[in-house]
Amino acid sequence: MAVGGGAARLTLPHLAKDDEGLYTLRIFTKDGTAEHSAYLFVSDAAPSAPGAPGAPMSVKAYDINSDYVLVAWKPPNTVNEAPITGYFVDRCEAGSDAWVQCNDSPVKVCKYPVHGLSVGRSYHFRVRAVNSAGISRPSRKSDKVTALDAAESERLQVIKIEGKYDIVIKDDDLEGYVTLPAEPTNVHASEIFKSYVVLSWNPPSPRGRAPLWYVVEKCLAGTGAWQRINTAVKLHSPRYPVFDLQDGQKYQFRVYSVNMYGSSEASAPSEPVQKVDEDGVPSAPGHVVASRNTKSSVFVQWEAPKHLKNLMGYYIDGRVAGSKEWFACNHKPFKHTRFVVHGLVQGETYVFRVQAVNVFGLSEESQDSSPIAVEPALATPSSPYGIALLSCDGSSMTIAWKSPKRCGGSKVNAYYVDKRNADTLLWKEVNLAPITERVYTVDNVTEGTFYEFKVQAANMAGVGVPSAPSVPMKCEAWTMDEPGPAYDLSFSEVRAHSLVIVWKAPVYIGASAVTGYFVDKAKKGSTEFVTLNQEAVSHRYLQVTGLEEGETYVFRVRAVNANGVGKASQLSEPVCARALPGTTEIVAGVDEETGDIFLSLEACEISEMSTFVWSKNYKAIGDCPRVQVTSKGRTSRLIFTNPDKDDLGRYSVMVTDTDGVSSSHTLTEDALNTMLELSHAIRHPVVPLKHGLNYEVLEKGHVRFWLQAVKLSSSVSYRFIVNDKEVTSGEGHKISHDVATGIIQMTVDHFTRANEGTYTVQINDGKAKTQSSLVLVGEVFKVALREAEFQRKEHIRKQGPHFSEYLYYTVTEDCTVLLACKVANVKKETTFHWYKEEDEIVPETPTNVMSGACALPIPLFSRKDQGVYKAVLGDDRGKDMSTFDISGQVFDDIINSLAHIAGASASDLVLQCTPEGIRLQCYMSYYTEEMKTVWKHKETKIASSEKMRIGGTAEMAWMQICDPSDKEKGHYTIEISDGVKTHTRTFDLSGQAYTDAYEEYLRLKAAAFAEKNRGRVIGGLPDVVTIMEHKSLSLTCTVWGEPTPEVTWFKNEQEVASNEHTRVTFDGGKFSSLVINKVTPEDSGKYSINVRNKYGGEFVEITVSVYKHGEQIPEPKLGQPKMATPTVTSTAATPVPPKSPAPPSKTPTPVPSKPQTPAPSVKSPTPASSAAATPVPKSPTPTRKSPTPTQPRSVKSPTPPRFMKSPTPPRK
Repeated sequence: MAVGGGAARLTLPHLAKDDEGLYTLRIFTKDGTAEHSAYLFVSDAAPSAPGAPGAPMSVKAYDINSDYVLVAWKPPNTVNEAPITGYFVDRCEAGSDAWVQCNDSPVKVCKYPVHGLSVGRSYHFRVRAVNSAGISRPSRKSDKVTALDAAESERLQVIKIEGKYDIVIKDDDLEGYVTLPAEPTNVHASEIFKSYVVLSWNPPSPRGRAPLWYVVEKCLAGTGAWQRINTAVKLHSPRYPVFDLQDGQKYQFRVYSVNMYGSSEASAPSEPVQKVDEDGVPSAPGHVVASRNTKSSVFVQWEAPKHLKNLMGYYIDGRVAGSKEWFACNHKPFKHTRFVVHGLVQGETYVFRVQAVNVFGLSEESQDSSPIAVEPALATPSSPYGIALLSCDGSSMTIAWKSPKRCGGSKVNAYYVDKRNADTLLWKEVNLAPITERVYTVDNVTEGTFYEFKVQAANMAGVGVPSAPSVPMKCEAWTMDEPGPAYDLSFSEVRAHSLVIVWKAPVYIGASAVTGYFVDKAKKGSTEFVTLNQEAVSHRYLQVTGLEEGETYVFRVRAVNANGVGKASQLSEPVCARALPGTTEIVAGVDEETGDIFLSLEACEISEMSTFVWSKNYKAIGDCPRVQVTSKGRTSRLIFTNPDKDDLGRYSVMVTDTDGVSSSHTLTEDALNTMLELSHAIRHPVVPLKHGLNYEVLEKGHVRFWLQAVKLSSSVSYRFIVNDKEVTSGEGHKISHDVATGIIQMTVDHFTRANEGTYTVQINDGKAKTQSSLVLVGEVFKVALREAEFQRKEHIRKQGPHFSEYLYYTVTEDCTVLLACKVANVKKETTFHWYKEEDEIVPETPTNVMSGACALPIPLFSRKDQGVYKAVLGDDRGKDMSTFDISGQVFDDIINSLAHIAGASASDLVLQCTPEGIRLQCYMSYYTEEMKTVWKHKETKIASSEKMRIGGTAEMAWMQICDPSDKEKGHYTIEISDGVKTHTRTFDLSGQAYTDAYEEYLRLKAAAFAEKNRGRVIGGLPDVVTIMEHKSLSLTCTVWGEPTPEVTWFKNEQEVASNEHTRVTFDGGKFSSLVINKVTPEDSGKYSINVRNKYGGEFVEITVSVYKHGEQIPEPKLGQPKMATPTVTSTAATPVPPKSPAPPSKTPTPVPSKPQTPAPSVKSPTPASSAAATPVPKSPTPTRKSPTPTQPRSVKSPTPPRFMKSPTPPRK
């Protein structure tokens, strides 16, 4: 609460229904005290589920013990919701937001015993209500309570010494040394409900110092068969709730005290306890009476229930008379039998009822009160005011006055005028008969005398207080030529920035007729008036605009005639430029039933005595044959009897006995013409249609013709006409309608070419008529016929095995494309086949049609997989087929789906050097060149070229910079687009990263160059040769190297020298031969050739076996194929050298992700020889042993093992 600056403020944070009630502010001053009260209404928040109850309130904890408390609350009001069936109680430890539900099933009363608490800990509790629609929002949480032993404080005694000192003595000190405790006493049921029973007892005395707990037993009354009931719970409090008692059975209970030393004797058994409700809800409250209070409230009283039953309070409900929807007038039980219901609508009629509340819930509703209209209580009217002199002829004075501001709840029906001489104190009655108008001519006055006047108003309650005396007015004949003052200034349609001022014509007109008026305006308190109209207006009203919202103004009016401007009127009452809350405007419309054109106003405020005064151009309409006025409740309607152009103009309405409720509307010619058209349509009605006549094709090929009306009555009649002939329901046609939906339909069972034509439905429903047609000819009919035939075929197709879902594709997470479909009405004998372009596809896993779903996986999807796929399903009942064309947009969509998965799985860019350059690689779950993949260098797209090569494998995409230079430094990006999202990976190839990569590239390039140009044997030598004695052997091979290599032949690791028996040749730097004339067994052995240049070389071995004539040809070694016996000539022929081999091809682009395994050298076939020989192919891996030459030779680089070399270029 804050007080200061002339204001007092009470702030209620986290408002809840618990805060509802009467709040009073009391102010203490030196003159005494003053107070103001207001009732705060707090409604429920929106329910957690539609129809769920409101939240309970006033949650409190009682009977607090070390492990037990009793939680109680007040039930919420249920007005239109389903009855409450129970409550859930939740707890949480102080400082925590973790709420734990205490009861498994809803408790039906507004109390619940919570046990199992931890001693010394603090808790909050809350409650939620349950009904058939759901669970309410939780109540406000209770105040914090701490679980402590209540009996502990009772065991303390305080003794005062000399009034100064307190000595605290525990019962333990007085009991002496006690081991076993005494038994508990006074075991009884402190709470008995249908849901549970709470046992209570007194702690033992003496109890001892050791910690104490309790054991509870029960038995059926009188049986003595005791049974422990708290086996799983260690009780520290003398309270225990029991939930599992049987209905209708009586039980007895006894309790033991237990400590570390043992158990006490059992307590005396309790009285028999039966689980029944101690009491129910209260009876219904008695007679309810509602009476008038203020213009927005009603005073409601009722009789208390005959059976209170621990009454908590009352709930009051209200409803508008004639309505079935009740609303809550209070949201927290009210304790008294009288209540003021606020926030009602003035002039509306209400009915009220009351329910009593206790711990068991809400009573039956009371009888409804009598209907009552919301109006202030009747009183006499307040005093009139603003008495003004309008004319004087020397013997009479005409005066006027303004109506009382408060009419007292009934219409003012009389005025009484008194006068007195200004020099005397004695008042004299002017009129004995009541005056009904507010203008009166007072006779019997003396010219030259000053008079004062006062006026009293009267209504049904009596005569009100008199007005204040007018200013002294001199009785002096008016002879001026100008008109007298206008009077009775009033305001209409006061809004934020405008209003309409209305006045009455002067009584005294002067020497000539009044021709117009000037209106002046000034702010309240100012004397500076501004004339609002430059030229006089002839009518007696003026629309004033340009006002400041919230500003207060005063006005005056001056009449004009031919002789000049007359006296100004009295100042108007101050008026504030602000609209009334809830202000509404006149609405122009057409009655949907009668077609009448009307103007209507629903007043935001009304009293019982209010009347609606309609005007045209601010002249009261009164009884006029052109219009009819009807009023009901807060709504008034002006109905035009025969509207035409004579009815155009500005219409206004004022509601009397209100704070100025008024509005206006200008009826224009365009608006009138629009409403006349609508009126004609209503008076000459047609059946409105939501949908005109249409058709739809049903299964089996049936065609349904239908239309839907907005509304149909049960007496509707209609006809279907096809090609000018009426069709009735019968064979081949079914005609029906549904009043609830407004649908009229005709179903044609067999739709054929004969059904082409025009379809019409004619409808008669009371006075309303309509018809709707549908033309089904030409192409439109052909479309319908094709669809009907298709549906007939579909129906037949579905009688056998068929596709319930035709072929479609999906892409799995491992980037496998699946062609899938669903099948129905299959059996074990049903077959299923896949085809692509009419070629059958046999999946690795047979298709199981009984599963209802079939799929064909397409791994490593690429452009090669484009084509038309077909699935065929069939058995003895028929067959069905589905096709799927993977091309065009479908192919692009699949590639985009693959790119979506691959892009999401893409790794960061990895640098890999090769002999050709620097390569950037991006690994992903799958890659194919059809994906929309873009490589960029410094945001510039890279096109594949000799300099920048772009490619990939199924596992990755790569981009290789061939022969890199400094120009290729910078940021590189790969973008993988899936048509929606672009996945981007980058690599900064600059700085040290570029330097290291460039050095590695140079190293690999040099190694590749050496491998490419080293000496090698590229064909012509066998692995094994068998030859007969005395034949000639020629071993010839092709060698290559750049520069030309040196060639050396060895036998058994000894260099072979050229002589007459053994001849070694090396022709053109390409062909090397070893020819042995007339071989002998001594020529058997291991021969080898060593080819070498400065970049390296190669060592190849050949095994030669010589056998004698007549001997069996030796078998080749195990695992080697037998060779055919060659034709042998007596002399060795020099073999024809093979064609020169082409230079080795460029090193193929390596795949760094998979280490390359070198292939063995490819050798040319053994050339034809004059010597018979049986060669055996050589093993791919030669012996690593290097021959030792017998003569000094130039030093060569060591021969590397063949398995470490790059692939030998193939021979062309």
